[in-house]
Amino acid sequence: MSVNFYNKNAKDFFENTLNANMKSTYSEFLKYIPDNGTVLDLGCGSGRDSKAFLDLGYDVTSLDLSSELSKMAEEYIGRKVLLEDMRNINFKEKFDGIWACASLLHLTREDLSNTFTKIHKSLKKNGILYASFKYGEKDFSKKERLFTCFTEKTILENMVSSDRFKVKKIWITGDVREGREEEKWLNILLRKL
Repeated sequence: MSVNFYNKNAKDFFENTLNANMKSTYSEFLKYIPDNGTVLDLGCGSGRDSKAFLDLGYDVTSLDLSSELSKMAEEYIGRKVLLEDMRNINFKEKFDGIWACASLLHLTREDLSNTFTKIHKSLKKNGILYASFKYGEKDFSKKERLFTCFTEKTILENMVSSDRFKVKKIWITGDVREGREEEKWLNILLRKL
């Protein structure tokens, strides 16, 4: 995985992602989460999204594999971040929603398939998964990071099991970080069956 990059570049990553405006994507996700519902921020990075959800009254569990980012996120959100590999999560029907913003994309396709199974187990019945991936046909590596990419077609063919999840929405957005608006992201909302 890409944890070495995030440990070495934690300060820059924290500063470059903290103020990205995710409000419209939050709205898409949160309309399926009950008030005060439970949310797992899977690969929380800077803690930006965890803080937004906490400020709105949700019960948030934050998790990241980077020890450096976890420390920064803990300081930012004022609570513990689980230092854990998302491939090893072991919750049972605990969350109303799992938020995986630009985190699952660092897993290989094989690891993704196994992690989707663990995500499914972690969600309550009718729970919602939000995930985002770089938009494209080809996976690539850049600066010690693996990026697994999808299009609307390839994510449905390769990752979404129709007997476990129902697709609520798939959409494409530009990157919300300043100066990177031309980079495209595939966003998906899935409901556990």
